[in-house]
Amino acid sequence: MAFRISGLDSAQFAALHGLADAQLAAHGARRVVADRHPGFPCRVSLVDAQPGERVLLVNYEHLAVDSPYRSRYAIYVREAAREARPAVNEIPPVLHGRLIAVRAFSPDGMLLDAELAAGAELAAALERQLASPAVGYLHLHNAKPGCYAARVERA
Repeated sequence: MAFRISGLDSAQFAALHGLADAQLAAHGARRVVADRHPGFPCRVSLVDAQPGERVLLVNYEHLAVDSPYRSRYAIYVREAAREARPAVNEIPPVLHGRLIAVRAFSPDGMLLDAELAAGAELAAALERQLASPAVGYLHLHNAKPGCYAARVERA
């Protein structure tokens, strides 16, 4: 089963770039400086920020559905991020080396299944979850901190 992983649209965060700290706080966001690599995974570019790079820490509604699974959580967005465009069946580097929770949702936002995968196991987990015709899309989360990582759809 072919799949495509996608990052977030940078336009959603454009209004936050360049704001003063107090203005960011009014939006529930903060500017932080990456102090290690990896550790600050950008949800737009799907790459980890480099040490010294400024990122925005924002609360993002990654599952804006009318179901009990509606969800939001903290994510990082690099200030200079360009939108990721992974090829079909490509696993972006930001997902390598992390334990990933693969969550399968119906088109109306109900959780159908979930599993954990890491490294070389991730592609097989995505294919397995997308094999069910009931699955509308997948969400990937970093399993340890629980933050949203990316969306996956059939290609």
